[in-house]
Amino acid sequence: VLSHNLCTVLNVPHDPVALEEHFRDDDEGPVSNQGYMPYLNKFILEKVQGNFDKVEFNRMCWTLCAKKNLSKSPLLISDEDAFKVWVIFNFLSEDKYPLIIVPEEIEYLLKKLTEAMGAGWQQEQFDHYKIALNTSREGLSAWDLIDLIGSGQFSKGMDRQTVSMAINEVFNELILDVLKQGYMLKKGHKRKNWTERWFVLKPNIISYYVSEDLKDKKGDIILDGNCCVEALPDKDGKKCLFLIKCLDKSFEISASDKKKKQEWIQAIQTTVNLLKAGSPPPHKEARQKRKELRQKLLAEQEELERQMKELQMANENKQRELETVRKQLEAAAARAAEEEKKRLQTQVELQDRFSLELEREKMVRQKMEEQVAQKSSELEQYLQRVRELEEMYKQLQEALEDEKQARQDEETVRKLQARLLEEESAKRAELEKWHLEQQQTIQMTEAEKQELENQRMIKEQALQVAMQQLEQLELERKEALEQYEEVKKKLEMAANNTKSWKDKVAHHEGLIRLIEPGSKNPHLITNWGPAAFTEAELEQREKNWKGKKATSE
Repeated sequence: VLSHNLCTVLNVPHDPVALEEHFRDDDEGPVSNQGYMPYLNKFILEKVQGNFDKVEFNRMCWTLCAKKNLSKSPLLISDEDAFKVWVIFNFLSEDKYPLIIVPEEIEYLLKKLTEAMGAGWQQEQFDHYKIALNTSREGLSAWDLIDLIGSGQFSKGMDRQTVSMAINEVFNELILDVLKQGYMLKKGHKRKNWTERWFVLKPNIISYYVSEDLKDKKGDIILDGNCCVEALPDKDGKKCLFLIKCLDKSFEISASDKKKKQEWIQAIQTTVNLLKAGSPPPHKEARQKRKELRQKLLAEQEELERQMKELQMANENKQRELETVRKQLEAAAARAAEEEKKRLQTQVELQDRFSLELEREKMVRQKMEEQVAQKSSELEQYLQRVRELEEMYKQLQEALEDEKQARQDEETVRKLQARLLEEESAKRAELEKWHLEQQQTIQMTEAEKQELENQRMIKEQALQVAMQQLEQLELERKEALEQYEEVKKKLEMAANNTKSWKDKVAHHEGLIRLIEPGSKNPHLITNWGPAAFTEAELEQREKNWKGKKATSE
């Protein structure tokens, strides 16, 4: 209901689908997680174009909040007047929440009301009220302002009707932008007769009605920067005449007296000048100036407070500096007295110290002689250590030679073992070949079997001979492995000796740089690992095997 009424007052199309979507039911009940304000801003206020009746909008807002917040105590003003005071409060309040009206704006409003009632302004009374207000809070809320005006504290001696008329006049000026209003005679454009109308002057228009209740509007005079107003001489029995010239039409108007005529001419001319300059209405411009003045005074006050704090801090710093200087002077005086006392004591001590220094010099000379003797002994020890290191270096060279010879022996054994392994591999391949040939001969005809049997016997004999040779090669390979193990042990012993000599050299401060063997030559590699004999031995074994094979055939 609230959303629909707001859309109606603000001339915004109501969107029930968006409302249902925003406030749809969920597991926690039909309450929006975002609340009503996001919906109000997005779906209503953002669509407002400005072509709505602000009084009706204010009246709706007043209906929502007045019953809850309006004071229950009897007031000297009606509910309608309270509504107008509430609207005036919204216009004059500060632009921050919660809304309050500051004492300066309260004084401005009370002065306007007093002037409208035709009474005198009581500045002293308001000053006392302002002092009491400043001690308790910064300003008044809308309901406090209604209570203040409705209590009659600043309108004593005035009846309810006078107060109501004053409130209505101020409401018209500040809210409805009514700059001037009153009865005057207007000359018709067609019938040329003079008719009394109620004229209302606003910042860009003059509206005229049948009466001041504003129910029957008869027309408007649109004002712009091109309009002008000028006085006319009396004619046709009409006095106090003036003419309003617009682009498309002119209007002749007769005021009730010269004073009213001059006031209307001046008010209309002022309005036209404001339109030319593009300035806001006088009361809005005055409010903006008061606000800027308050901000300027507040900034000056803050600047003054800041300067006072800086002066206070500077004063405290000066006080601390003076206290520090005083303490430094006292400390300097104490130090001077102490230094004088020490000087006298030092003079006495120097005499005693001189005699002690002589004794100490004798002892130092004696110690230096002892140190010279000790250094001579250390030099002899150092020379002895150098000789020991030279001897160790010679022994280390011998150990390195032994290690080198062991590595050469190991290389020879590796080559021999590799050649034996290759011979063994060739024998195995030949045996496999003979075995395949035997299987082929079995499949021959019976006539060839006898001949093949003889050949098989010969080949079996050759195979036995080859097996014997293979066994001989296996024995030789085992012997080569034993030789390799012996050489390996010798190599390990040589490496251990080398390591012990390295440790000794490192223990004697590293005066000798160790000589390590170079990189090894690449070894022969067989299907069973590194070879245990050299290439020369392998070639020799291959020649012997071929000779034995030729002999057996």
